[in-house]
Amino acid sequence: MAAQPDYTQQIQIDADNLVSVQENVLTYRNNVVITQGSLQMKADQLEINASAGKGKEVYIATGSPVSYSQLLADGKPVTATASEMRYEPSNRTLTLSGDAELTQSGSVVKASIIKYNVEKQQLSAESNESKRVTTIFTPEEKNNP
Repeated sequence: MAAQPDYTQQIQIDADNLVSVQENVLTYRNNVVITQGSLQMKADQLEINASAGKGKEVYIATGSPVSYSQLLADGKPVTATASEMRYEPSNRTLTLSGDAELTQSGSVVKASIIKYNVEKQQLSAESNESKRVTTIFTPEEKNNP
């Protein structure tokens, strides 16, 4: 029996401080850890904006850097770092900005902005005029019998 996809599981937030509870906005600071199944993000600060309604919350994590890790269905890890990560569970999209770097199956993508669909494992990357998108592919090692 297959495990439930991460995006269908509850989201847990641990932090040193819950510093602000405004109408529809929560702000957490210091040692923030967001967990949803195998998905884990670590940040210095997290803002949750729920103004669009239940199920449409937007999680904006900032840090130096914010880190992200998740195990794919095949058991391989995806890891990422960026200055800011915006997670939208409703459309399963993670947007990395500011020195964004994502590693998946031995390949590395570096860009100003990386958009990653957690469910489909699809990404798009873009950079500004002063910086280009860089992708590094690592060949799979073949095990000889």
